[in-house]
Amino acid sequence: MARPRVTRAIRQRVEAAAGGRCGYCLTPQAFTAMPLHIEHILPLAAGGTSDESNLWVACPLCNGYKGTQTGATDPETREVAPLYDPRRQDWTEHFYWSADGSLVLGSTPTGRASVVALKLNNPHLVRARLRWVAAGWHPPRAS
Repeated sequence: MARPRVTRAIRQRVEAAAGGRCGYCLTPQAFTAMPLHIEHILPLAAGGTSDESNLWVACPLCNGYKGTQTGATDPETREVAPLYDPRRQDWTEHFYWSADGSLVLGSTPTGRASVVALKLNNPHLVRARLRWVAAGWHPPRAS
């Protein structure tokens, strides 16, 4: 079965709504050196659709780590929590930056589970963030 097509117009609206940055780690498109991916918040494999209301953008790392996951174990409560939904949830209600700006920290079960599942603090990204902080480009303000 063919994957439902996301039109150029829908992609442009989703990218504009996302402010040109990953919905999970907030990395701007300009920092990724490759296009942001269209992300199915509820994966197609889990019954999601390609309707605009189920789409956002994610950097290649976050999108790859998310895959078909919809939930993950919160390391604090040890209970499964739903992953963060960048279209419907406020980033600052679930996450915050470490004092040095290099780490995304979860403040709710959803935030903590998402940090782990999407590997938001993978070593490559943390090293890059430290460079971005030194240049005065990071951390971004969440909207």
